[in-house]
Amino acid sequence: MPSPRSRPPASLYVAGPFAMGYTELYNFLIPLYGLSLGMSAGEIGMLVGGRSLLSVFLSIHVGVLMDRLGTRRVSLFFVWTAMAMAPVFPLLPWFWPLLLLQIVNGGALQFAWSGSQTLIAQLAEGEAEYLGRFSFFARIGTTLAPMIAGVAWDLGGAWPSYALGFAWGAALTLALLRAPEAPVGAGEGRDSRRRARLRVGDVLPRLPDYIRCFALMAIPAVATTMAIHFLRTATNGVQSSLYVVYLKGLGLNGTKIGILFAAIEITSGLGSLFAGRVMRLGDPQRTMLSGTVLSIVLICVTPFLGGIFALLFVAQASRGWLQGVVQPMMFSVQAKAVGPYRQGSVVGLRQTMNRLAAIVIPPAVGAVADHWGAGPGFVILGTVLIVLCAPVTLITRRAARTAADRAA
Repeated sequence: MPSPRSRPPASLYVAGPFAMGYTELYNFLIPLYGLSLGMSAGEIGMLVGGRSLLSVFLSIHVGVLMDRLGTRRVSLFFVWTAMAMAPVFPLLPWFWPLLLLQIVNGGALQFAWSGSQTLIAQLAEGEAEYLGRFSFFARIGTTLAPMIAGVAWDLGGAWPSYALGFAWGAALTLALLRAPEAPVGAGEGRDSRRRARLRVGDVLPRLPDYIRCFALMAIPAVATTMAIHFLRTATNGVQSSLYVVYLKGLGLNGTKIGILFAAIEITSGLGSLFAGRVMRLGDPQRTMLSGTVLSIVLICVTPFLGGIFALLFVAQASRGWLQGVVQPMMFSVQAKAVGPYRQGSVVGLRQTMNRLAAIVIPPAVGAVADHWGAGPGFVILGTVLIVLCAPVTLITRRAARTAADRAA
């Protein structure tokens, strides 16, 4: 466990809800803004999807910059970028300029959130207990941000809503400024107490950086957690598309569906507080895989719950708790596997895989539902995901043997 000096300061826990909530706030606002401008569903879909474009290609590059230049330093740059863009949104009522703004702003928001994840991993030295607390506070942000943004929109539309985005970024700035900077540069032969100077060449992505990041997948623990992260994202993709379609088909109204979505967020936050304890009970990678398999089962048994709201609620709450436990464990295993000076790199790799999955999985889920129907779609997707867990089991065993050998 980290020494008392290295325990994350309270200001970093404060940064959690503002960092994760920052992305949710803008995700909530852009469909409302697009609708107010009379845009079509297709245009709004492009605006929503556009936020992930830069993070797919540049998450690794930004992660490497955090390792090289300092995590807090790079994170603040992207927070300030998003703040500067907030008042520009109401000034652009045209689709193409708004899409460009959404792409750049979405990247800045994602990189700011990645920076907060990296900083907590560095300062907590990969301990699941502290990562779990951070995840708990971050979930508060995802729960409150849409509600606060909704009130701002109802009060005055785009201007007060995006002014809220500026204020939200200011609060995140204060939290990050009160947090210490993590040591940087030792992994590249520099004094870890000194930050590298920003050079023009640092702005451009470098192929060797990408090669080194993807090479981290050769570490069994990293490969296992990346595969588990993909499966986790897959269940979220099922929830955001097929799950909603199926529930609407059962006649559930928006309020009840919203309660089911809130249930998974709340219990996920609570589950994250238990990650440190659960991690000490047995092999963490087997625990993560078992929790992920159960999460897949809980989402894919939806058609067999008879549309009974209480059963749907219990399934969502249980899945949320499992995902809440697994997420900090996953971050902890990755952080400890790569060492203190590659945290930005592994977070960048994780975000790249996450964004790719978020782009690919929902259309695939929709195609399955269109061809076989919503109910059978759950069974088909559940079967596919369970089958994909089989090779992950083999990697998990290899990772467990590697960890045992190191301990010996």
